[in-house]
Amino acid sequence: MIDEQVYRAIIDAAEDRRAVALATVLHTRGSVPRHAGSKMIIDPARGLIGTIGGGCGEADVIAAAAEVVQSGLPRVVDVELTDAIDSWSPAVCGGVMQILIEPV
Repeated sequence: MIDEQVYRAIIDAAEDRRAVALATVLHTRGSVPRHAGSKMIIDPARGLIGTIGGGCGEADVIAAAAEVVQSGLPRVVDVELTDAIDSWSPAVCGGVMQILIEPV
């Protein structure tokens, strides 16, 4: 169970007094790898727990999460997975995801 792993990671980080970020898919449109409610922890010390879909979109969220952990301020990130099919990009699902990233 991914959500159980995510919640356990939050508890572990709190017990160790480590700042982590929680990314949650808020809204999706079109074809996307994960849907609303999917969660991922970005832990600078221990890596990723859970997933919001992988690939380039997840990489954008990980980069934004570093800023969220640093600033302590939540942020919403729009991830577009709409590159042209001939672009050789892994981001060609065809949809858009809105991700809330919050410090934990």
